[in-house]
Amino acid sequence: MDSVFKALADPSRRRLLDRLRDQNGMTLRDLCAGLGMARQSVSKHLAVLEAAELVTTVRRGREKLHYLNAAPINAIAERWINRFDRGRVDALADLKRTLEQPPMDTRTFVYTTYIRTTPEQLWRALTDPVFTDRYWGVSFESDWTKGSSLVWKQGGATVTDPEQVVLVSDPCRRLSYTWHTFTEQWAEAVGIAEDVRAEIAAERRSTVTFDIEPQGDLVKLTVTHDFDPSGTLHGMCSEGWPAVVASLKTLLETGEPLPTA
Repeated sequence: MDSVFKALADPSRRRLLDRLRDQNGMTLRDLCAGLGMARQSVSKHLAVLEAAELVTTVRRGREKLHYLNAAPINAIAERWINRFDRGRVDALADLKRTLEQPPMDTRTFVYTTYIRTTPEQLWRALTDPVFTDRYWGVSFESDWTKGSSLVWKQGGATVTDPEQVVLVSDPCRRLSYTWHTFTEQWAEAVGIAEDVRAEIAAERRSTVTFDIEPQGDLVKLTVTHDFDPSGTLHGMCSEGWPAVVASLKTLLETGEPLPTA
């Protein structure tokens, strides 16, 4: 955590994080605009923030987009905030509202964490229904080849749709698939009100991508979820993904997922 506190100690780096909080997914040129800092200085500050894992990057064509990554802040919360009298869930919710809430004009959620495991074990944890059910409460039926169908099972509901498909399947490196269909059976099983279900069902289908990169005895996992720019699903999934990834990490590192609330 030393690198996190060192990165946060500099006011210029805090300004960069504020910019990303207000408008996530910015290029270096966007971040330089209006800061009164040379491009080289901004690049150096971003390098420190990336080293501390407070910023993660995603390549889109020739552009390099920068995203605020809340994983290190969640780690700080795990270590200290849960010692306070208020409950752990409330503390993390407050933290996420402050640091992860996206602006209205961006609909890409990016979350990066490092897990002490192997790419093979992480791939299995993302695709094996025995694993996914333990940390996520969701299981899948698929052969995990590009173009294959994806059956989503959660809370006793089975969701099938010809548009639920695997988009990219590069074992132990990258997995991408379209998000599931919001059926009435699924909404009833997980406790989603009908008006909310109808609203998110009307949105363009979103896509989730998992990038797996070995980093010594760790594996870097980046989750990218692209949403309908005019939709509201973003907020729901942005609150859910940190908990899912934290439980995945805990399962792989300790053998047990995080306890459910």
